[in-house]
Amino acid sequence: MRDYNKRSRDAYNKKAHDYDNTRDGRFTREFKSMICKNITLKDRDSVLDVACGNGTLLAQINKMHLITGYGVDIADEMIKAASLKYPSFTFETAGCESIPFADGSMDVITVCAAYHHFPNVDLFAKEAERLLKPNGLLYIADVRLPAVLRVICNPFMPLLGSGDVKIYSPWQIADTFTKRAFASAGSQIQGHIQLVTLKRI
Repeated sequence: MRDYNKRSRDAYNKKAHDYDNTRDGRFTREFKSMICKNITLKDRDSVLDVACGNGTLLAQINKMHLITGYGVDIADEMIKAASLKYPSFTFETAGCESIPFADGSMDVITVCAAYHHFPNVDLFAKEAERLLKPNGLLYIADVRLPAVLRVICNPFMPLLGSGDVKIYSPWQIADTFTKRAFASAGSQIQGHIQLVTLKRI
């Protein structure tokens, strides 16, 4: 079995300390912007960014609303970089399948351009269900490909070497979560970006 977490860890550790200036860092800017334009929260909400990278998205959200920010990332060098840049937030090294925060502790969870790296989206859905308060919101912004291109590209995704697993459609993403204690709160498509919003029941 491929170790997707190891591949992601190795790839992003190399980019961690200059991430914003890398190709990946530039690519994810539009995803962050789409989340910020659509996120609903209140001051002092607890916001967890999963696969947080160097913490930039949390910082952008914090400019809009004063939040209590948390981030996890599989790459420990990313977490070191995030902790140095944004010491007022809490960062932990962790994958999406086992997140070291308390049950019902989060108002909002975000995933920015990383869902296609998650080895087991069902386990992540279980963690998101555990972590979110009732009526909490989950925002997943990820790469969008038309159905034909997904069929062509997905078999080759694991060969890219950066821990990529699979590109999903908006309904596939929503379906994973609505099987648990989530309701769909809509999806949006903007070019190569899709944003799926889910509400914890």
